[in-house]
Amino acid sequence: MPTHHCLLVQDGTFAAVGEGGDITGERGASPDGLFARDARHLSRWQLTVDGAAPTVLVPTPTGPTGAAPARATAVLTQPAGRTDTPALTLFREQTVREAELTDHIRIRGNGSRPVTVLLALTVDADFADQFELRDDHRWYQKPHAVRTRQKLDDGVEFGYRRREWHSRTVVTAAPAPDAVEETGSGARRLCWRIELPPHGSTTLRLRVTAHPHGAAEPAGEAPEPRRVPFGEGALGRACAQGDADLAALRLAATGPEGEALRVPAAGVPWFLTLLGRHALITSLLTLDSHPELGHDTLLALAATQATDEAPERIAQPGKIVHEVRHGELAHFQQVPYARYFGSVDATPLFLVLLGAHAERTGDDKLAHRLERHARAAVSWMFDHGGLAEHGYLRYRADEGGLANQSWKDSPDAICFPDGTPARGAIVAAAPQGYAYAALRHAAELAGSVWADPAWAERLADAADALRERFLADFWLPEAGFTALALDGEGRRVPTLGSDAGHLLWTGILDAARAEAVGERLLSPAFFSGWGVRTLATGQDAYHPLAYHRGAVWPHDSAIAALGLARHGQHQRARTLAEGLLALAAAHDYRMPEVITGHGSDDHPAPVPYPHACSPQSWAAATPFALREALAGLATDAEV
Repeated sequence: MPTHHCLLVQDGTFAAVGEGGDITGERGASPDGLFARDARHLSRWQLTVDGAAPTVLVPTPTGPTGAAPARATAVLTQPAGRTDTPALTLFREQTVREAELTDHIRIRGNGSRPVTVLLALTVDADFADQFELRDDHRWYQKPHAVRTRQKLDDGVEFGYRRREWHSRTVVTAAPAPDAVEETGSGARRLCWRIELPPHGSTTLRLRVTAHPHGAAEPAGEAPEPRRVPFGEGALGRACAQGDADLAALRLAATGPEGEALRVPAAGVPWFLTLLGRHALITSLLTLDSHPELGHDTLLALAATQATDEAPERIAQPGKIVHEVRHGELAHFQQVPYARYFGSVDATPLFLVLLGAHAERTGDDKLAHRLERHARAAVSWMFDHGGLAEHGYLRYRADEGGLANQSWKDSPDAICFPDGTPARGAIVAAAPQGYAYAALRHAAELAGSVWADPAWAERLADAADALRERFLADFWLPEAGFTALALDGEGRRVPTLGSDAGHLLWTGILDAARAEAVGERLLSPAFFSGWGVRTLATGQDAYHPLAYHRGAVWPHDSAIAALGLARHGQHQRARTLAEGLLALAAAHDYRMPEVITGHGSDDHPAPVPYPHACSPQSWAAATPFALREALAGLATDAEV
C-alpha cells in the first residue's frame, strides 16, 4: 500500500492505521480504518495533544511484526521546536482481535514539574462497504440509509441502518472522557484534561467494538495455533513468518453440519474473506505442515457448494464457491459476491485437495464424509464444466463479475502474444491440469475409500483421455511449450505463460514435454532472479507491472518449483527456491503476494507491485511449498 499504513489482522478483523496510530478516513488504493465483515467500522481516529497533532518519534511498523501481526506500537510527543524539550511522551499500543480494536496510550511526564495536558480524540464510523472504497470510481445508491450517534457514559456509539440492515460501532474509554463534543461533520470528539505529577504517568485505555450486521457476538480468543521450530536459515525464517501470517489470516467459517471451522482468508486489505481457489491452493501448499487448514477448508467449501442454478452468480449444482461476502452491497445484491461461483478451477482443486488430504494424512474419514460432495463436484466437471461436451473445462466472461475465471482473473490476462484478448468460451491451460489431477484423485478415492471400482475405472479412463487431448491441442512444437489457452473458436492462444508450471505440478505433461517446459521456465525470459514471470518477456503482451501479464507471484513460482521437483528437475527447483527466498529476505521474510516483473539485473532489490495484499495467504504458504520441493536437497542452513 503506497501510504504508510500499519496493517493489523486477526480473527477476520483488520485495522489499517497511520504512522502515529491514527485513522483519517482515506479511500481508494490505500483505505484506512477498522474493518469487519467487509465494512469499515471506524473511519476516523485522530489524536491531538493541546489541540495539535503529536509528533511521531517512532512510527508504527509497516513490515512484518513477527509472531504478532495483530499488535503495533508507536511513540509520540508534543510538537516542539528544534531546541525545545517536550513536556510529554506518549507510548501507544494498538491491538486487533475479533471485531475489536484496543488502543492503550500511556502519557508520561518528562520533567520535574507537574504537567496539565488536554488530550482529544476525534472519532467517526462511516460503515462504508469495502467495494465503495476502491479506486474504481463506482458509486452505489443507498436509499433510506440512516446514521446515528449516541453519547454514552464512557464514550459514544455510532449506528447505521438501511431497511433490515443494522450495524453498530461502540467506542468506550477508561477513564471516561470529560466531554464528548460534536464537530459539525458527524464525528465526535472525546476530550480529557489530564494532570500529571513530576515524572508521573497515566494510561488511557480505549476500546472499539464492531457489531456488524448478521455477525454472532465475538467468540473470544481463537485457539493458539501450534508452534513448531522451523530453523534459523532463510527457509526457516520465511516459514516462521508464513506460519504467523497464516495464523492471523484464519477466518471463522461453518461446516455442512454447522460445526465451527477456521479457514485461511485470502489477504488484506481487500480479501479478508473466504475465496475458494485461494483457500484450496493455500491448503495444498501447506498440507504437510498445516493439515488442519485443508480439513477445515474442505468442510467450509462443502457447506457452500452450489445445489441449484443461479445464472447471476454463475452457480450450478456441484460447483465450488469462488467468493463469499458479508457486506451491505452483497446483502442488497448490488454486487454479486454474497456467494459467487465465478471460478472454473475451484471445483477440480476441491477434489485434488480431498484426495491429497487422504493420501498425506492417511486418514480417510473426511473423504468418506464428503463423498456426496465429491460426486457432485465430478458431475459438475463433466456437465456444466464442459468435460463431457467439449472435452475441457471452460468458462465465458461474466458481464456482472469476472471476465476471466482461472487464477489469472484480471480482464486482460488471457490474451494473444500481441495483447489481443481471447474471446468466447475460454479453455485456460492450468484448469485442465487441475482437472486431470482431480480425476486421478477421485478415481483413487472411488477405488480405495468409496468402494466403487467401476466408477474408479471410468474416472481413470477419463483422466487418460483428457491428458491425450490436452497434449495434442495445447502443445506448441515450435516453442517447446504449452499454449496459454484455447479461445472460443478452438484456436490456440500461443502466449508463453507461467501456467505451464502448474501443468508440471499436476502431472499432465509427459517427461519430454516436462523437460522442455522446465528449461524454458528457468530461462531469462521467464525467471527474473526472484521468481517466474507470469508472461515471458519478448512478447508484446508482456508488461512488468501488469498483474497477470508480467508480474511475479511467489505462489505461482512455488507451484512451478513443486512441479520441477516432481519431474526430477531438482537443480532447477533449487534455483527457483533460492530466488524466492532472496525475495522473502528482502521483505523481512514475509513473502509478498506479487512483485513486478523487473529482474535482478534491472535493480538489485525486488521492485514492489503497487497494490499487493500483505499479508496474503498463498504467499504465506509459499515457504512451506519450497520446503516440500527442496526435501532431501538442502539443509535449512544451506538455503
